[in-house]
Amino acid sequence: MDVFQNKFDVPIIDVWGMAETSPLAMLAHPPVDVEPLETLARCLTQGRGIFGPEMHVVDESGEVLPNDGQSVRKVEVRGPWITGSHYRDRVAGKFVDGWLSTGDVGEIDDHGYLTLTDRAKDVITSGGEWISSVELENHIMGHPDVVEAAVVGVPDERWQERSLAAVVLKENAGVTVLELRDYLRDKVVRWWLPERWTIIEEVARTSVGKVDKKVIRARYADGAYDIVECTE
Repeated sequence: MDVFQNKFDVPIIDVWGMAETSPLAMLAHPPVDVEPLETLARCLTQGRGIFGPEMHVVDESGEVLPNDGQSVRKVEVRGPWITGSHYRDRVAGKFVDGWLSTGDVGEIDDHGYLTLTDRAKDVITSGGEWISSVELENHIMGHPDVVEAAVVGVPDERWQERSLAAVVLKENAGVTVLELRDYLRDKVVRWWLPERWTIIEEVARTSVGKVDKKVIRARYADGAYDIVECTE
């Protein structure tokens, strides 16, 4: 975004929506009269609600959490053109009191800007705490020897779930799994560091090109991956 703005004078504005929101609900247009770094930070969110839709985050009991930029939980949206049901689908908890559960996990700051951190089905629950698979993936892919990475939760006897990092390396890359883990140390809290790693040729994808984490979990369960365990 910064390059496009400064080099080509082309602003990029992020928007967020779903088929169920018809489709636009959020717009990441920064506030006026803010510092450049804050402007960029706002542009990197999913934005705040356009006129009409409302959004909040709720915990597992349905309690609405504060817009403090720290309370990361399930995202719900409602509004005049937000769908109220799915055709022939009566999944419990999907629609509650006019609110649509988006299936996303995120936080909302005190200016109403939403930042998504994961899909609810992909959040890793370890010892009762949440780990964002997306944040781990982004950090791992920041390593110069990494092409792509997918992080999933796998069963763990002690912690219920722990992270498995499946990594695609660049051709002839010499980085080791231990070096990748060390690379994460100053980027995430210690208990987020994955203990299980596997180097793969490509990340499994769905027919529409999305990362297929169900396949990754299934391959792990079937013993199809060569797992390297790092606990130091």
